[in-house]
Amino acid sequence: MQYSHSDAELIRQPIGYWSWAAHKAVVSRTRAALAEIGTTQPQWWVLAQVVHAETAKTRDEVSHLLRGYLDTGPENIGQEIDTTISEGWITEDSEGRLCLTADGRAFHDKAAALQEELWAERHAGISDEEYLTTLKALQRFIHNTGGRGWHH
Repeated sequence: MQYSHSDAELIRQPIGYWSWAAHKAVVSRTRAALAEIGTTQPQWWVLAQVVHAETAKTRDEVSHLLRGYLDTGPENIGQEIDTTISEGWITEDSEGRLCLTADGRAFHDKAAALQEELWAERHAGISDEEYLTTLKALQRFIHNTGGRGWHH
């Protein structure tokens, strides 16, 4: 890979631009790949929350957790939950608890395999050490500018 600038020039490049460009590239690639198998990234998030829950989570719990993911918002997450139900991937009981169906398990496994492929694609040529340094630097940028990540 050829970098856009020399090291001396890269040091002076704006983080806002490069973090935005990385975000746009990664999210666009992820969403396009998920669309090819018939789902959206928010639907994947819903499935992942349901499949990994030790006890059944309610619609409200899943919505609350995912409300800040990429500025999706609670209204849109509710619609994505509805779609996962209409697709037959999860069910919702009278108390709002979401449970995975057999079809949902099979589809989750297919989407999870795709996510693993995308992970490998994104991380090609990037060591764990470089990745860790990048995430710590990005979190420091967020902290230094008074921002908040979804986990705060």
